[in-house]
Amino acid sequence: MSIALAQGGGVDLIGDVHGCASLLERLLERLDYYRGRDGVWRHAHRRALFLGDLIDRGPEIRETVELVREMVAAGSAEALLGNHEVSALRAFLHPGGVRVPRVHKATLEQYSGYEAQWRDTLEWMLERPLCVEGERFRAVHACWDPSLVQPFLASHPDGRIDHMMLERASDPQSFFHQLFDRLTRGPQLRLPGERTITSRDGIERHSFRTSFWIPGPECYGDVVFQPDPLPDDLERRPLEESAKRRLVSYGDDQPPLFVGHYWCRGVPALIAANLACLDYSAVNGGALVAYRFDGERRLDADRLVWIDAARD
Repeated sequence: MSIALAQGGGVDLIGDVHGCASLLERLLERLDYYRGRDGVWRHAHRRALFLGDLIDRGPEIRETVELVREMVAAGSAEALLGNHEVSALRAFLHPGGVRVPRVHKATLEQYSGYEAQWRDTLEWMLERPLCVEGERFRAVHACWDPSLVQPFLASHPDGRIDHMMLERASDPQSFFHQLFDRLTRGPQLRLPGERTITSRDGIERHSFRTSFWIPGPECYGDVVFQPDPLPDDLERRPLEESAKRRLVSYGDDQPPLFVGHYWCRGVPALIAANLACLDYSAVNGGALVAYRFDGERRLDADRLVWIDAARD
């Protein structure tokens, strides 16, 4: 799918909202969007592109989804699929024995009594693209892996998935399972031996999220990219050659890329001159972040705009 720069304007890319509709409205106001008489948020010269994870965790999930759906219908926005949307589609449209993850608890509670609306929301999610290769930029929820993106877009240039893909994704060895996992959850490495770490949300994990932009990593600490740090001895442990082969890279000669997903902290900043992560844990008191893109080849940190959830 190609998202053209709006006539006379550009694209505003927005990170993980996770049911924080009030924060989103404040961010849209700061970005000079306005609510028309029909209640839809618009900008005179720009479009918004949401990087996925509209649902789960936050207090205003239905409100968030409806706000974004109205913008998409009006042509003032598009929304990508995040890992939370893909998880919901797999659990509720094509369960196939998939256990409903507890992360959907808040979403199901807030759609209680609105079951028809939830079903309609799932069908709307299924129409959203998994990734976008625009005229001068790329966007995906977690990771741009050319080995998966290129064949997918070659056969599905609109970037959209379908029921067949969801069914086939139930096989962990299938292309579509790998596609969904890598693009919406990012690359991961399994911890060596029987080691585990306990994440901030109390889940014991046998693997960790890795970066995909560090050239020539040599140890585990070079590639870890997640809210939960590794133990010191693992940080210093050299990467095995088998682990290096499982990593993904995104060179500095590639077009600007925008992702969410990674629960960054602190003052929003660029990862690289051609890479921005816009997920700053808004739902946990961080910031809801956008980047105002106007076609520049090298990104500019001054174009980052955000609402501080703890303060605002």
